[in-house]
Amino acid sequence: MAAHVKNMTTGKPAKLILVFSLSLVAGNVFQQLYTVVDTMVVGKYLGVNALAAVGASDWLNWLMLGVIQGLTQGFGIRMAQEFGAERMEELKKSVGSAAVLSMLSAVFLVAAGQLFARPVLLLLQTPQEILGYSLLYLRIMFAGVPIVMLYNLLACILRSLGDSRTPLNAMIVASLTNIVLDYLFVLGFGWGIAGAAAATLIAQAVSSVFCFFHIKRITFLKLARPDFRLERELSARLFMLGLPMAFQNGIIAIGGMIVQFVVNGYGVIFIAGFTATNKLYGLLEIAGTSYGYAMVTYVGQNLGAGRLDRVKSGMRAAMGIAMITSAVIAVCMLVFGKLLLGLFISGTPEVVEQTMRIAYFYLAVMSVCLPILYVLHVTRSSLQGMGNTVLPMLSGVAEFLMRTLSVIFLPMLLGEVGIFFAEIAAWIGADVVLVGSWFSQIRKLTSSLRPE
Repeated sequence: MAAHVKNMTTGKPAKLILVFSLSLVAGNVFQQLYTVVDTMVVGKYLGVNALAAVGASDWLNWLMLGVIQGLTQGFGIRMAQEFGAERMEELKKSVGSAAVLSMLSAVFLVAAGQLFARPVLLLLQTPQEILGYSLLYLRIMFAGVPIVMLYNLLACILRSLGDSRTPLNAMIVASLTNIVLDYLFVLGFGWGIAGAAAATLIAQAVSSVFCFFHIKRITFLKLARPDFRLERELSARLFMLGLPMAFQNGIIAIGGMIVQFVVNGYGVIFIAGFTATNKLYGLLEIAGTSYGYAMVTYVGQNLGAGRLDRVKSGMRAAMGIAMITSAVIAVCMLVFGKLLLGLFISGTPEVVEQTMRIAYFYLAVMSVCLPILYVLHVTRSSLQGMGNTVLPMLSGVAEFLMRTLSVIFLPMLLGEVGIFFAEIAAWIGADVVLVGSWFSQIRKLTSSLRPE
């Protein structure tokens, strides 16, 4: 057995969740590092138009990534439950089937991305001066979908087995690779936005290779050819877990594109300020997403082992950790936010001042409301760990509706700043669905496991 594989059905829940999450937080820090470096290089050396072009493509790019992550995370839920129940032969079949289904899905997504990239950018009324840059960036990123799919699948396999350290090490290697290639491709070779996109994909490929070789060392996960044979029932079960999560992420991204449509109507300066803060969004939620990944694995393994008592205590521990963390991050962003935003913004003093004013206000709004987002991540992931991906999907629908309605109507009442509160409204809408769903599912499971 590989040294980093961890059974989470024994031990103190708070310690298990925190230790597991720390590696994920560190890994996400490095992932955000190369996203930030991408944006810094583009914003500082290619100008505001290039920064706005990357921002205009953000949600469409996230739509693709969200579908990929949803599918692979759904597959990972099944793996965590099989591992917790110590059904190793079934675990191998799940891994093999997930690999085949992931690659077939990647082929479809590449074709869809290339076909719809330009029409969607036009539909979003992307300004003509940045349309070409945005389209070039997306075409390169979408061509690399199989690489992104492979990394996410391998990372989900490792996390489902309780290993959060290997994805961390993979992300460190990828981040360093990306930073070096960013400067080489953009500044050294003069490839512009295309160089930033290429650097990201090569870094993902490096992290995929790293994870692959570590998975090969897991003795109980030696796959044979029959494990890759698709069985109708198992494939259906995997897709029943993955597709709702992919749909959930997809509809959230569509809501984000509607926001981007509204933002695009306010001009390049506003787009650039909005983009600068969105690049820090990852830092704001970095611990929240990590706690979420931890809870998928923790709840999946413990439910597979029939330990509902540990599921409940783990949820209480995770929520306490999340509230403290979100408060600390919010304070740090309020204090150091302008310094961080300044890394992305360049131009004349007037342009910098206007862009900074927009960006910092948006950052302050999100920072103050950050605990709402952390409740979302912990609760949604805990439900997913139970094997219920439909209720979290419904929370994505609520998030979509609140984000869309808010971005349409709030600017009528508050002006352009109303756009910034659409994100908070989306978090609240999702939380209302998720918290109620959590208590409902706990009651059902408690009744089903109660002795006659």
